[in-house]
Amino acid sequence: MTPKQKKTLCRIVVSFLMTVALHLIHLDGPMLFFLYLIPYLIIGYDVLRGAFLGIIQGQVFDENFLMAIATVGAMILGKYGEGVEVMLFFQVGELFQSYAVGKSRQNIAALMDICPDYANVEQDGELVQVDPDDVEIDDIIVIRPGEKVPLDGVVLEGTSTLNTSALTGESLPKEVGPGDNIISGCVNTDRLLKVRVTKLFDDSTVSKILELVENSSLKKARSEKFITKFARYYTPAVCIAAALLAVIPPLFVGNWTEWISRALTFLVISCPCALLISIPLSFFGGIGGASSVGILVKGGNYLEALASTRTLVFDKTGTLTKGVFAVTEVCPAVADASQTQANLISTENKADHLLELAALAEVYSSHPISKSLRDAAANASFDLDTCRVSDVEEIAGHGVTAMVDGRPIAAGNARLMEHLSIHYTANVRPGTVVYVAADGKFLGSILISDQMKPTTSQAIHDLQTQGVRTVMLTGDSRSVAEAVGGELGIDEIHSELLPADKVTQVERLLTEKPARTTLAFVGDGINDAPVLSRADIGIAMGAMGSDAAIEAADIVLMDDDPAKIALAMKIARKTMSIVKQNIAFALAVKIGCLILTAIGITGMQAGIFADVGVMVIAVLNATRTLRVK
Repeated sequence: MTPKQKKTLCRIVVSFLMTVALHLIHLDGPMLFFLYLIPYLIIGYDVLRGAFLGIIQGQVFDENFLMAIATVGAMILGKYGEGVEVMLFFQVGELFQSYAVGKSRQNIAALMDICPDYANVEQDGELVQVDPDDVEIDDIIVIRPGEKVPLDGVVLEGTSTLNTSALTGESLPKEVGPGDNIISGCVNTDRLLKVRVTKLFDDSTVSKILELVENSSLKKARSEKFITKFARYYTPAVCIAAALLAVIPPLFVGNWTEWISRALTFLVISCPCALLISIPLSFFGGIGGASSVGILVKGGNYLEALASTRTLVFDKTGTLTKGVFAVTEVCPAVADASQTQANLISTENKADHLLELAALAEVYSSHPISKSLRDAAANASFDLDTCRVSDVEEIAGHGVTAMVDGRPIAAGNARLMEHLSIHYTANVRPGTVVYVAADGKFLGSILISDQMKPTTSQAIHDLQTQGVRTVMLTGDSRSVAEAVGGELGIDEIHSELLPADKVTQVERLLTEKPARTTLAFVGDGINDAPVLSRADIGIAMGAMGSDAAIEAADIVLMDDDPAKIALAMKIARKTMSIVKQNIAFALAVKIGCLILTAIGITGMQAGIFADVGVMVIAVLNATRTLRVK
């Protein structure tokens, strides 16, 4: 609890005790008024001051004005206890609101703590702490155990684990070593790292995140805008209605004191605090709850739009898949009946031998496919000594030929086999196929494909369970796209698309989507930026995504986990459900109490509940958006 909240709580306790004591004292006349005036001013001086300043500044019709008029009127009419009670319970509601907002801000504040205070730079053989803003690209920084990573970069020396929980909401540490990219905002936990800076601080991941968080409250949802606009007309209207209630009926039936009392109660009930506080708090809590699990929402309007999403369009590579190609299958050729037993390799060694020869043949190539072969061979602990390889020739668009251990080896696509007049067995599985031959004889094929992210299948299932139609757009071949989409059960698949084609497909889907629903696109690459901007809602994979994609997106998933898409949608729908509950509950209770007060059935106690009670219930309901499972 903040010092201001503690002070308010003390005022509430003191005022409450004094009011209880005064209820037990049997006094009358001016003395009783002055005694009640003490707790009234203790609990309400800031409300009276706010009302006075609002009148001076031309902002008359707010909750301070309504409370001031209602309580001052009650005190003038001799209802001292009711005047103090209204102000007392109003402050109780304000304390609840302040505490709830503070809880909502804690998640945002925790995220803001990722901002680094300094960066360690070597100068004259010593480490000097400098402002991250002063570090240039390609500068070398040193990150010691326990320190925050101040800037994005590439590890040059050292191995360690990074705590990414502040960014992703996940407690699982990430192992890094030489050649690995690291992003700012993580915490180095184990060993010293030397890092080459790749981005200036203003362009770094942590800087972009802080900018998104700071600006999120500026982009209000339609519900927030509606409530603000509603209050602008509603408050003057109820003030006029209260004035008419105080004046017109007693002209015909008399009893001015009774009707003025009803009018004052009418003002207490009509205060729109429950709506003005709980609706923005619901969106603020939803954004804070999402940020705690690594989902950054750029504003309440995007949270509102996400809740009505019924069509979700995915990019494939880097979104549904890891975007990292790896060996997924090794297929040795079936032995020819004409081969002698001496020339045959034992069944259990055929695949290993095939992979080893292919990796050696590709040992000097920089192609990503070659790297995948070498990584697979290294994981299998094969000896990739370059001394075993000679006479390497790379044939563009075909593959490579080389002498490995004195034997001619060919590794490449089907065109290479045909170019060398080698009879081969075609591998029709989806992915990139590397055919391998030795001594002019076909040895088999190796399948290299993009790997599915572990949570992708569950993510698609969860989305479809929520009634979302899933669509995949990819530039990959039809066979690869259908294999991936079929495995995941995606509703609609489009392949072999250029970036412009993806925009065309999204525009078509936008025209076909159901009325009053939105379409979201999920992507990670720079070529996805136009589609992210064109969709109703753009969702970017943040940790590994390009800057352009993050900039164009409305929602950023910091850990690239597709399962977070379904979670973000659940948070959005829960937030909107709470917003609708609060609006319906507050309006129903207030309208009912206003009618009952106008006809004299209920008094000030009902008015206090209709104002403060409804506000407290609505605020407590709004805080449920913070709880994310």
